[in-house]
Amino acid sequence: MASRKSPVAAEERAGMEDGKGERCAVEEVALVVPETDDPSLPVMTFRAWTLGLGSCVVLIFLNTFFTYRTQPLTISGILAQILVLPAGRFMAAVLPDREVRLLGGRLGTFNLNPGPFNVKEHVIITIFANCGVSYGGGDAYSIGAITVMKAYYKQTLSFACALLIVLTTQILGYGWAGMLRRYLVDPAEMWWPSNLAQVSLFRALHEKEEEGGKSRGPSRMRFFLIVFFASFAYYALPGYLLPILTFFSWACWVWPHSITAQQVGSGYHGLGVGAFTLDWAGISAYHGSPLVAPWASIANTAVGFVMFIYVIVPLCYWQFNTFDARRFPIFSNQLFTASGQKYDTTKVLTKDFDLNVAAYDSYGKLYLSPLFAISIGSGFLRFTATIVHVLLFHGGDMWKQSKSAMNAVKLDVHAKLMQRYRQVPQWWFLMLLLGSVVVSLLMSFVWKEEVQLPWWGMLFAFALAFVVTLPIGVIQATTNQQPGYDIIAQFMIGYALPGKPIANLLFKIYGRISTVHALSFLADLKLGHYMKIPPRCMYTAQLVGTVVAGVVNLAVAWWMLDNIENICDVEALHPDSPWTCPKYRVTFDASVIWGLIGPGRLFGRHGLYRNLVWLFLVGAVLPVPVWLLSRAFPEKKWIALINVPVISYGFAGMPPATPTNIATWLVTGTIFNFFVFRYRKAWWQKYNYVLSAALDAGTAFMGVLIFFALQNAHHDLKWWGTEVDHCPLASCPTAPGIAVKGCPVF
Repeated sequence: MASRKSPVAAEERAGMEDGKGERCAVEEVALVVPETDDPSLPVMTFRAWTLGLGSCVVLIFLNTFFTYRTQPLTISGILAQILVLPAGRFMAAVLPDREVRLLGGRLGTFNLNPGPFNVKEHVIITIFANCGVSYGGGDAYSIGAITVMKAYYKQTLSFACALLIVLTTQILGYGWAGMLRRYLVDPAEMWWPSNLAQVSLFRALHEKEEEGGKSRGPSRMRFFLIVFFASFAYYALPGYLLPILTFFSWACWVWPHSITAQQVGSGYHGLGVGAFTLDWAGISAYHGSPLVAPWASIANTAVGFVMFIYVIVPLCYWQFNTFDARRFPIFSNQLFTASGQKYDTTKVLTKDFDLNVAAYDSYGKLYLSPLFAISIGSGFLRFTATIVHVLLFHGGDMWKQSKSAMNAVKLDVHAKLMQRYRQVPQWWFLMLLLGSVVVSLLMSFVWKEEVQLPWWGMLFAFALAFVVTLPIGVIQATTNQQPGYDIIAQFMIGYALPGKPIANLLFKIYGRISTVHALSFLADLKLGHYMKIPPRCMYTAQLVGTVVAGVVNLAVAWWMLDNIENICDVEALHPDSPWTCPKYRVTFDASVIWGLIGPGRLFGRHGLYRNLVWLFLVGAVLPVPVWLLSRAFPEKKWIALINVPVISYGFAGMPPATPTNIATWLVTGTIFNFFVFRYRKAWWQKYNYVLSAALDAGTAFMGVLIFFALQNAHHDLKWWGTEVDHCPLASCPTAPGIAVKGCPVF
């Protein structure tokens, strides 16, 4: 551990400017990320361990607790990033400058207070905190699977088996991340745009900056505080007092009796034409902050969005009545019968939660809303397009990096500065990867009946994750968009193991969610790369944080499932009970669609949606002409920016994302990352990412305050402005003879 006032050696000071002439080729990175380093700063201090593990535990507890409620709330790591700063400075002010010897010095020594609280400690604490959000909290699908198994299927599941499911999926993701560092962290072209907001916030919090100076306006820190308090105060309107600001659908006020007008203009249940949101949480809800998305990514997403919402869906619904579309709402994630009623899955289940084929044939086929069905088809296209696009546009570079050592690859200034630190051996990650694979395979034998997924299904899941993690990582690292393949994972195992809903859930965890965890780890590794955190410190923080978050995550969920009576059972719960688990109801429904009924009945030779399967082939073909044109006309740089997977991402996640969410995201991103970036670059460089972080933080803090002070105490407002979307007819079908409650019959 460095001493309290460890000076920077002369050669280290000189090394701070190493590679200054080889700046990062990505302009956004060159404008935002500092190209210096101070290797003398202590990182894994007592303060960092205390605040890091503390914030990790608090965040994972709160996120797990809130996820079961009717109004789920995910608490972002940015709250910890801000709150630990005064805590760290307080500890630096009061802790004694004293060496502590562990077991008489046999396990080493550390200083309780090695100097002022520094930015590298702050970064490593944030890495710990992120484990309480991304790896074990808001995105922990493994907890969703365990909840479905215990609360919905009433399975008898041991805690040991559940703990292994949680830990193996997350550590498996960490293993993938370590094996892919060479491709997704070290190259300058893999710049992970979302990290720039955090880098800007760290600089605003730690760098001393004079008011005005070379660039006009307040300092970054003052600007952050102004926007933070403004965002905090404003979110009281859409968050509680005036929720109508979340979906402002003026067309429904103009035509209050027209189904078609409300289908077109509803921001919540329709196509959202003309609708908009004045809620930052709504703008950033599904694609993240539009301020951190590159302009090329925004433009590609816009092409897909316009083509899907304003061309394909209207034609399928009003012109061709594709998939009997007019029998159902134009926009819904519900399941329907042929008569337009909601599908009652309990009528086709056996007591063992297998499909009752006779009951299914008697009750009738399952139908989807037209937008939902086409959105699923877009997932087929996106899967093959992602793989082909990355192979064509990045395959050569990845092959060269596989053949050569990293020191033979041209490094930018940040990679050169990171070379001074001891690297993490590849076998450390390989051992984690192999260990997770072995334990997962053993689990499929020891808990065979509970898991349902056989050993070959586990291997199939690992192979799928191995194939897709790198290409999806390339897309996310360059565009800030993560093409998902949840549908593909469940589609594949649904064919291989029909009638096995639990196996379907677990295959998705190991084949898809391990990739989500891997990409979260990789994003944080790039953050450490930008902030010059020693790689072994990153390894320790991520691994320890992941294990702690996983254990606490499961312990809290297990206690709630065992001690809250009728949790997740809407029919048995009191009407005012908050424990309705809407998030995990979606997980249960997915297990029914893909695992119980199975893709064979929906997309097979006799399935209503069989033609959507052709989109696999379409996705594989579309990137080819773009690549050929980029090679034929290399001087036209814009051709290479056409990204088919990101274009298809323009209609990903709908539902639950609405067209209004995506449209407002596109407009906001265009304003800041095209117009402001082009015409006010100095302002953009200084404030853009600070603005994004401040809006996130202010909204999150007010969201937590509203939840605890008002919503949690059932102080709910009921008036015209609290109705989210004044478009009651938007959810009505328009086919003749279809009778649905609250809707006219044509």
